[in-house]
Amino acid sequence: MTTAKWNWIWIRICRLALSILLVLCAATAEAPVGYRREICEHRKGRPMQPTNVYRSRLLAMREQMLIRATLEGPEIYGYILPSTDEHLNQEVATRDQRLHYLSGYTGNRAVAAVTQGGAAIWLENRFVQQADGELDCDWQIYLASGNVSIANWLSSQLRMNKRIGADPQLVPHHLWMSWERELADKFLKLIKINSNLVDMIWDSERPETPKHHVIQVQARDFAGEKWEDKVNELRRRLAHLNCDAMIVTSLTEIAYLFNIRGTDIPFTPVVKSFAIISQKDIFFYVDHGKISLGIDLHLRTDCYNDNCVRIKEYKQIWSDIRTYVQIWKRVLVPAPCVQEPGASEAIYSAVPANIVVEHISPIIFMRAQKNSEEQEGMRMAHIRDGAAICEAMSNLEARFDMEQWTEEKIKYEVELWLLSQTHAKGLSLRTVIAYGEHSALPYYISNNLTDIEVSDQSLLVIESGVQYLEGTTDVSRTFIFGEPTRDMKRAYTAVLAGILHISDLIFPASVKPSGLDSVVRAKVWHEMTDYPQATGHGIGAYGSVEEPPISVAYGQNSSFHFKQGYFFSSESGYYKRDDYGVRIKNVLEVLDTGKTTTSAEHFLAFQSVTLVPYEPKLIDGSMLSSDEKRMLNRYNAKIRKYIGGELKRLGNMKAFYWMMNKTRHIREYLTEDEYLAAMGGGCHSHNHAHLPLLALTVVLMILLAFIHSKWHL
Repeated sequence: MTTAKWNWIWIRICRLALSILLVLCAATAEAPVGYRREICEHRKGRPMQPTNVYRSRLLAMREQMLIRATLEGPEIYGYILPSTDEHLNQEVATRDQRLHYLSGYTGNRAVAAVTQGGAAIWLENRFVQQADGELDCDWQIYLASGNVSIANWLSSQLRMNKRIGADPQLVPHHLWMSWERELADKFLKLIKINSNLVDMIWDSERPETPKHHVIQVQARDFAGEKWEDKVNELRRRLAHLNCDAMIVTSLTEIAYLFNIRGTDIPFTPVVKSFAIISQKDIFFYVDHGKISLGIDLHLRTDCYNDNCVRIKEYKQIWSDIRTYVQIWKRVLVPAPCVQEPGASEAIYSAVPANIVVEHISPIIFMRAQKNSEEQEGMRMAHIRDGAAICEAMSNLEARFDMEQWTEEKIKYEVELWLLSQTHAKGLSLRTVIAYGEHSALPYYISNNLTDIEVSDQSLLVIESGVQYLEGTTDVSRTFIFGEPTRDMKRAYTAVLAGILHISDLIFPASVKPSGLDSVVRAKVWHEMTDYPQATGHGIGAYGSVEEPPISVAYGQNSSFHFKQGYFFSSESGYYKRDDYGVRIKNVLEVLDTGKTTTSAEHFLAFQSVTLVPYEPKLIDGSMLSSDEKRMLNRYNAKIRKYIGGELKRLGNMKAFYWMMNKTRHIREYLTEDEYLAAMGGGCHSHNHAHLPLLALTVVLMILLAFIHSKWHL
């Protein structure tokens, strides 16, 4: 027998032995343990609870796994369902809330897996409490950052060589590849199910696309640049990459490129669509019902040259890709970039592998560097936003002792003031109102299930953001309606100091964003604590509240750098478990100082465009240096100038006086008495501190008197 034959037999024996070992391990291994659901524990060993609508849907989908899936091949024994839509957005339209329809879970950033015998969901820690209240006891809950992966759970539910299905339109290509490898390691196979199983059971109950969602043109006064110029710049960058065309899947990139906005998904003003840009053609795939005469004129759909847009039906992109890949030799398919997940597995697999160029979308870098009109718009948006928050908080403080307040009631009041501002088109994020022990949760989002009463005994964290025609805002502040403890003041001041330092920073342009993280965290680290979220991320101009390529987080090996015209958020926090939390977030603008290093490298600087007062009751002046107090005074003076002017224009003097009280000038130097008191000294130690000086003065006086007498003699 040849050596090759022996090797082949040996490999088969090893595989068989490994398979037997895995089967034995699976049989003896304990099932993965997820989040402890106390509400469900008393039901163990009892008859099944009555059928509800979500259980019926779960059973219907299991039928589809065995029956309807056979239309595309053999039946499947597991199904993975993300909460995203076809463009991989985390916040999705009502029509695309498939996970909500199946399970009842109303949050986002989740992935579910279903088998014939079980159902599980993976989500971020901030949504666990909400999911526990919304999901029935058929569902197990796991943390996305935990030790039990989707592959681990599925392998505990299924035997080897079973097929797991997923909709490739809802999964990023890089994530699909990861799942495929992990499942293969468990001897399970991931296959594409192009007909979404939830859509099959949703059927006629599925909401229609709203008819009033027409596309809006973003005026040149706000965009600052013609869409034709943006397309030409994109083509130039594609030519530099030797690409014939690019498939644009990100809704925020399409909105930026064509100077259009829409209302198709919550919190981000975009239109559900695809685009293909080649050197000779511009294709825009969208529901024709959203096209108005104004859009036709704006996109020049009636001509046939290189700068005219051809509008096609939304789903026609799939047939067009199959057609045009016969012509193109190199096609750019977007790769992941920080918050952007890149193209879906469906888009990626529709293009032959030999012509795919997986590369970060050039539009990301074009959009990140705002032009002069966008820069001015962002500043104006934050002035409107600062005035709105001053109005909301002054009104809340005036009524606080006369009414009973909860997190949800405060959220309603704050959002009411924010959306009443000129040019406010909607919220840019889910408003966070977190009081007391909830404020100690870094990612907490209030809802009706977790709502609690707000009193004057602890800290209140408010995070909000609005989409204005001029720009997008994102701000966090921490307030207290009573008197803070010393520990609260110490925590708040440590967080504030980091925000003051990064807002006043000057640095060489080659410094990476991750290198600046320690500037913000230094004072928090000094308190022997840290916060889990990234310090900062890019932000759009009437676009996404989280925008690549900037991410400020230590440990991230990013090759991107700040550039003049970038805008990003800067956040710091302090979280004392089960007690209270502090969070402060500003949006900063990147400026070119006009100065250079000895190696001709430009110095950049930051300036805060967020203009919302800090809470003076929570500031411990003894913890701030004179430079830090000077930074705070400059910031407060800027608020008085711009927000004060806006509040006067609005005629809201109650909010004006509230703002003036919160931004009073603070003395930049402590007296000796104040310094010694801050350092822990009392009256006794203070008197003794002066004794050596007094004794020295007496000795000098005696010596001078003696010299004087000798001189006269």
